Amino acid sequence: MTHKELEEYILAKPASWLDYPFGETAAVYKVGSKETAKMFALIKNGSDPADISLKCPPELAQQLREKYETVMPGYHLNKKLWNTILCTGQIEKDYILSLIDLSYNLVVEGLSKEEQAKLTNSQ
Repeated sequence: MTHKELEEYILAKPASWLDYPFGETAAVYKVGSKETAKMFALIKNGSDPADISLKCPPELAQQLREKYETVMPGYHLNKKLWNTILCTGQIEKDYILSLIDLSYNLVVEGLSKEEQAKLTNSQ
């Protein structure tokens, strides 16, 4: 998958948006209002193959690292909760998309009830 394909899928999620808090080297995808938004995906700009970091439950994060050589602990992120995936084709496209969904849902669950209600009302 390319950066563009990943980005199109990510930005189709309700209330998701693109930010560059770390400069132009990393595209950061957040969910929620600007004041309380939380990151759920990060793509390293210019990476080929695409390099995406996603939040994950700790047990699954470890299982993915053990199963796939293209999955590593999150680069500059909480290694317990984040994985960085190189999109080389080792992991099927649909599975990567499901991991994006999982990351998004985990982050949405961590938003305030008020913020979650805004998301529900915007769909």
